[in-house]
Amino acid sequence: MSKKKQKLLMVAPFGTRSGYGDHARDLFWSFYNLDRFDINCIDVPWGATPRNAISYDNPKDKILIDCMVSPNEIKEQPDICVDIRIPNEFNPVGKFNIGITAGVETTAVSQVFLEGCNKMDLVIVPSEHSKAGFVNSRYDKLQQMPDGSQQPVGQLKLEKPMEVLFEGTDLNVWKPLKKEEIEKNILDDINNIVKEKFAYLFVGQWCAGNYGEDRKDIARTVKVFYETFANKKNPPALILKTSGATYSILDREDTLNKLKQVKSKFPSFMKLPNVYLLHGDFTRSELNSLYNHPKVKAMVSFTHGEGFGRPMLEATLAGLPVIASGWSGQLDFLDKDKSVLVNGTMGKVPESVHWQDIIIPESHWFNVDEGEASANLELVYNNYNAVEQNAKELMDINRNKFSHDAMTVKLGEILDNHVNISSTVNLNLPKLKKVKTESEKPKIKLPQLS
Repeated sequence: MSKKKQKLLMVAPFGTRSGYGDHARDLFWSFYNLDRFDINCIDVPWGATPRNAISYDNPKDKILIDCMVSPNEIKEQPDICVDIRIPNEFNPVGKFNIGITAGVETTAVSQVFLEGCNKMDLVIVPSEHSKAGFVNSRYDKLQQMPDGSQQPVGQLKLEKPMEVLFEGTDLNVWKPLKKEEIEKNILDDINNIVKEKFAYLFVGQWCAGNYGEDRKDIARTVKVFYETFANKKNPPALILKTSGATYSILDREDTLNKLKQVKSKFPSFMKLPNVYLLHGDFTRSELNSLYNHPKVKAMVSFTHGEGFGRPMLEATLAGLPVIASGWSGQLDFLDKDKSVLVNGTMGKVPESVHWQDIIIPESHWFNVDEGEASANLELVYNNYNAVEQNAKELMDINRNKFSHDAMTVKLGEILDNHVNISSTVNLNLPKLKKVKTESEKPKIKLPQLS
């Protein structure tokens, strides 16, 4: 006689084109493949990101969509509730409650993040870096006194168990490709527009902040690239694969304007290498084709901080060399001997990117040393064969350690060690948002900055 499956409720931005959306969908499949649960899902928005990431036209997506319910369809308390959001949004409605979050990319989390985690029975984060941000953050608990003053009455800290579960990836998607396997639109567009035979690739969203203050540090990346290869004969190119809140034309124009501002800081007599912009919505297979394009030789990220750094992992699974900041979540999968890590210094997060209860004034993040960053760009360009060989070795390691199957196994172990269904709470479920299924994919354009 088969064991009765536990009722599992998942609350997450399943339908969104976002990092949290990707992670939520992968986690759904891990829970589904464990074959222990009767799963219901509530889809919630994620900021202004598009909500067209899943469709009934995809047989795999159909399984997820068929599990989606509205809150009023939940007639009894779930055995387990899994909430995949930021901690101040966690809502413990199950007998056992699991919060899954990337946390923040800096050194410290806010008080409300700790309070949100402490409402849950277990918290899961994707990296040792993210865990450290929670474990090391502590605040005085204050009590209002009769005279109006506030007195410390203890310490607010993480009180619930926290486990690290990496973001496992689909090895059938993220993989090395032969030239004839690269999607034709990606192959042709880049071949037709990027004249250089060697191109660095950046993948990420241009976040808020002035020069040197956007979290991905794209402006500094472009600046260092210009300085490194200015006035050089046959320089490499830099391709920026970016996105915005809506992948819109306005987002793209805003990104182009930011790039032009960086370029304007250089004297007109300097001959600068070319920077190309890819902005918009890519499928996962298109992005993997980009990683495998013969002109794309290395990924570069001078990020201030990552909860995990998913694009960098994806690139390693295709065998692409990675040049990256030597701090934060990506160090869980970027081997110091088989990738190119850039040193730097810690500094306070600038005021321009403070975000109430999320990115707090007390936190710090990483700033790459621009001289070392430049030297490493040159190292990869001038010693590519050796760098590529290291990347192939790292690919083999990461394809074994960071697959979706490996993540599912680890998730099962975490559940076995922690889940204890005993308590009950009142249901307070979030409002269901309908998932859009239509998708319009913009045409790829790579304009040369001038």
